[in-house]
Amino acid sequence: MMEQQANPKQQDRLGALYELSTRLGTTLDLGELLNQIMDSIIQLTGAERGFMMLYDELTGALNPVAARNVDQKTLDGSSMEISRTVITRAATTGSPIVTNNAQEDDRFAGNQSVVGYQLRSIMCAPLRARGRVIGAVYVDNRLFTGVFSQPDLDLLVAFTNQAAMAIDNARLFQRTDQALARRVDELSLFQLIDQELNKSLDLHRVLGQALDWAIQLTKADAGSIGLISEDKETKERYLRLLAHRGSDDHTPHERVPLTHPVLAQVLATGEFVSLHNTTPEQSIDGSAAAIQLAVPIRREGHVTGLITLESQSTSRSFNQDDTAFVARLADRAAVAINNSSLYEEIHRINDAKSQFISLVAHELRVPMTSIKGYADLMSKGLAGPLNDQQQNFMGVILRNLDRMSVLIRDLSDINRIESGNMQFELGRFDLHLVIKDVIGSLREAMASRQQTYTTEFAPQLPDVFADRTRIGQVLTNLISNAHKYTPDGGHITVQTIVQDGFVRVDVADTGIGIREEEQEKLFSQFFRSEDSAVRTQVGWGLGLSIVKMMVEAQGGQISFESQYGQGSTFRFTIPVAVGNGE
Repeated sequence: MMEQQANPKQQDRLGALYELSTRLGTTLDLGELLNQIMDSIIQLTGAERGFMMLYDELTGALNPVAARNVDQKTLDGSSMEISRTVITRAATTGSPIVTNNAQEDDRFAGNQSVVGYQLRSIMCAPLRARGRVIGAVYVDNRLFTGVFSQPDLDLLVAFTNQAAMAIDNARLFQRTDQALARRVDELSLFQLIDQELNKSLDLHRVLGQALDWAIQLTKADAGSIGLISEDKETKERYLRLLAHRGSDDHTPHERVPLTHPVLAQVLATGEFVSLHNTTPEQSIDGSAAAIQLAVPIRREGHVTGLITLESQSTSRSFNQDDTAFVARLADRAAVAINNSSLYEEIHRINDAKSQFISLVAHELRVPMTSIKGYADLMSKGLAGPLNDQQQNFMGVILRNLDRMSVLIRDLSDINRIESGNMQFELGRFDLHLVIKDVIGSLREAMASRQQTYTTEFAPQLPDVFADRTRIGQVLTNLISNAHKYTPDGGHITVQTIVQDGFVRVDVADTGIGIREEEQEKLFSQFFRSEDSAVRTQVGWGLGLSIVKMMVEAQGGQISFESQYGQGSTFRFTIPVAVGNGE
């Protein structure tokens, strides 16, 4: 009879085991799954309460992750009174444990927790997944003895075997989901980082931003970033720290020799170096740290710098994801750093060029003034009569002096504009008067080649706001070019149009035009067309580049359109003076 009564009970329990086991695959949320497992175990075993502990995958410590009671409530505080000895034993041996009265069980009666917490009926089973123990589950009843039996333990083991696989899958999913989320966040972040790094060409700002991102994302306590540099005098190479974040009472090394053990290892291997319990001598910046991570900045296969991060906590470590993130950040920073370095080098070269041009222009003007003065005197016969050949020679000298004067003036103008030292005397003036003056100065030259011109002025043209002299220089250059590159008998048109707060000036000609392949280079310094008609004219290829810079420096824009063999039109804009009623 007893056996007949046990079978239905066993069948009910097996049915409950099956039903509860099928629920394990309904969620991959780890927290929800752990509570679900503990509620199921308490239901299966009739326990008063249950606990689960899992091994931390990083530290290896056995930590509580779920605690539930028969009412499916989460336990905390004083309710966490359990026997860690029992759980640790089951987890380390991999063997399940059942005791009907822990107070009298020789295995546990001497344990302080068993006696102090008055623990009686206890069951504990390891959680085993993929051939390894990942933790243990523990259930008990503190009021009664003899609550659990061997069949209860068998049932618990059967369920925990399935539960362990569900936990392992959920943890794997969580890691994958977290890794994916981190990667998505990282990609979004790198998009922002790329924008920020490439927004500035200031080297120190770029380095500071890169270091800030590295510290923020890895949760480091401090860090530094430096570039490999060379002493100009000794030619000695070293790591120069250009950005540092850390304690205010610590002054970082400015120069780190390449023989520094960590730096030397990075340079030799091209890989990151992680160091624990870092002494000041081992530290890149000279400050002791619990952990130091040094990641190389590489450019074209060579180590050009170093990002160093520090943590003062022994429990904090830079994991593989942190290292990979900093390495990817270093790759991006390398491009921005290279751009900044090139910009600084170009800026330095431009400064040197400006100084050179200023010096040359100054040094040439004095002897040229003397040469021109004496050449004028000799040409006028004030130093004695000249024969025809001598007079021709003096004419060549004077013409070339004029060319050199124009060249020096143009170079000086470019130099002043590029360096921001050109002074513009901005003011209100009538543009028509300037145009008439410029055309008047060129009327005789155009008439000598039977060229005609037309002016088409907008009615009620408002005053403009610019430097009258510089605008005159722009107009002289454009109209003079139209005259030089228009054949005899050609026509030149100067037109003004008012549009959107600007006055637009068009200078059109029926000249030789510009080849399509040369149009992109037209405003480049020293560019001259290969066309023979252009080469016969005197010039240095600086006029249009100066015109463009002068127009843009005064708030306008310049453009052109041209068809080879039919002519060109150059147009530029000047701001209308405020208060014109436009």
